[in-house]
Amino acid sequence: MVDVEIRELMQPFVLSDYQVQEVYSRFCNETAKGLRRSTHDQASTKCFPTYVQDLPTGDEMGKYLALDLGGTNFRVLLVTLKGHHDATVESQIYPVPKDLMTGPGVELFDHIAECLAKFVAKHDMDKAYLPLGFTFSFPCVQLGLKEAMLTRWTKGFSCPGVEGQDVGQMLHDAIQRRGDAEIAVVALLNDTTGTLMSCAHRNPDCRVGVIVGTGCNACYVEQVENVELLDPNYKRSRSQVIVNVEWGAFGENGQLDFVRTDYDREVDRKSINRSEQLFEKMTSGMYLGELVRLVLLRALERNKIFKLCPKRAAFVAVLQNNVDIFETKHISEIEEDSFPEFTSTRRIVKELFGLDKASVEDCQKLKYICECVARRAATLVAIGISGLINKIPDRKVVVGMDGSVYRLHPKFDSYIREMMQKLVKPDKEFDIMLSEDGSGRGAALVAAVASKST
Repeated sequence: MVDVEIRELMQPFVLSDYQVQEVYSRFCNETAKGLRRSTHDQASTKCFPTYVQDLPTGDEMGKYLALDLGGTNFRVLLVTLKGHHDATVESQIYPVPKDLMTGPGVELFDHIAECLAKFVAKHDMDKAYLPLGFTFSFPCVQLGLKEAMLTRWTKGFSCPGVEGQDVGQMLHDAIQRRGDAEIAVVALLNDTTGTLMSCAHRNPDCRVGVIVGTGCNACYVEQVENVELLDPNYKRSRSQVIVNVEWGAFGENGQLDFVRTDYDREVDRKSINRSEQLFEKMTSGMYLGELVRLVLLRALERNKIFKLCPKRAAFVAVLQNNVDIFETKHISEIEEDSFPEFTSTRRIVKELFGLDKASVEDCQKLKYICECVARRAATLVAIGISGLINKIPDRKVVVGMDGSVYRLHPKFDSYIREMMQKLVKPDKEFDIMLSEDGSGRGAALVAAVASKST
């Protein structure tokens, strides 16, 4: 049992029923504003049309390339679709060097094109025509299926010369500059769209795609008449379109101020995109570990944890001087730990802070801190998912999910489901399925569907 002191410290992270309902209401209002042309500019959740209008049937066949850029690594994949909902995937991960994350955009895309050329040569496909689906997991205004303007960099990227530019064209130009592979960029998508497509390939009831990883975002299938930003020519051809919610930016207009804590404000103050992506900063893997570090530092300074530790001053100094020392993966490991051994917790505390002995009581306290931060994140994600499900006309809705936080945290799925049971309309039936490589296989499926419809 965790003592009253720690419970009081963590109370700001525990959302009341009123707060949950209020966030839900504000989120639904904001997405409605994002869909309408007259209010789109004021909306924090931009609800961009993706121009992906056909979901996969499972019968797609052929070889397709997929490129997945959304963090400090990117992947290149060769996906062979075999029909009958079957596919094989060969892939390779390439790092994005730190200097390229902040250097000129042209250099970033030249690096990607070089890796693409090496990959297709390695697989003896350098003479073949290969349609490519490009998963670009940053906020974009989609102008067509293969045209998207980057609105802002996130996740530590800040390459000049890319914001406001068509990233599909920048990749195409980089491939053409090399001239050593016949690769055609046929579709540009967000990782959430890839997740939805990958899950829809296996389950035709999938209508929502969600990523909770380095970043946090969602997309869903909307009726075209509700998407006022969609080009009228597209409205005539199909009845639906996938909408990229860009919910990471929810709260930028102050809608989350009543639930944000001092720790959230500190995380935001020290970020490279201050006052932006506020919902993402409360839910994604890039920030959850840092929130725990700040809480742990406050608890130590107020003598609420590790009270008998002989190295407290050194412990505090390590926490103060090492931003990001506590990683989100540590939250998952600590929450999975078992009482009273706390093997992982004790190992983490020793590795990070040099503490040889941690009491059962202190391990319980640290676990509770991690639980509160993770549960709040899952609650906020569940609020967003529920808002999307409740506006979809289908009675049964499957949610495709992916991302390191969702995959690796032992209780994140159960936290989400627990809140969704309270918020999803009683006449709806929902389920969550784990995506099988949405940003890879999903991108290839978008490329396949795009190639089929042209």
